[in-house]
Amino acid sequence: MGLTFDSFVLAASTADLADEPAAREHADAIEFRMDLVDEPLSALEAYDGELPILATNRADWEGGEAKDEGRLEALAEATAFEAVEAIDVELESILDGEAEGVLETARERDVSIVASAHDFEGTPPRKELVRTLTEAGKYADVAKLAVTAESKADTLALLSATEQLTSHGDTVATMAMGEVGSHTRAVAPVYGSKIGYAPVDPAEATAPGQYDLETLAELVAHLD
Repeated sequence: MGLTFDSFVLAASTADLADEPAAREHADAIEFRMDLVDEPLSALEAYDGELPILATNRADWEGGEAKDEGRLEALAEATAFEAVEAIDVELESILDGEAEGVLETARERDVSIVASAHDFEGTPPRKELVRTLTEAGKYADVAKLAVTAESKADTLALLSATEQLTSHGDTVATMAMGEVGSHTRAVAPVYGSKIGYAPVDPAEATAPGQYDLETLAELVAHLD
């Protein structure tokens, strides 16, 4: 049974699965950044934690450190581990056909799929946000979109798109990166966003504008 996103899932982002005990009090899952580890499959094999894993092997062309060669194959291999209940696949890899194999493997093993898109340059117009999330949702259990907010208007556009898709029954995860957009990580769940990401250690943030895990957990709980 894959990770379900019927309600909000707070994922503790880390490259070290030994962080799991420290994350248990506040997190619902571990986002394991395979691209930041030398031997990620060995780390998964040794994992004996309680929290389910959302495995991410982020491509270097989308803000991560994984080279294309073997990247998606390693992600497919990760789905064989019982603790891995979801994987994150870049929407661009899905649309160009490269991720077909990993998607098929994940579905066969009942592992949930998050199709993600990141914009590190800014925030596209609201219609484009809706279009991207809708497209991602065709291939995955969750459509994830992270943008870079340069103004409060950008954050409002993202939250509005989140509310629209959620009201239509789509499952989405949204956030605005950067200082201007940091509050969306706490507020977006109010509008329907189903996944939040935070580092266990504030010094180990994997994206700009992240709150630490305990802070985000408290904010979401108070706003819900």
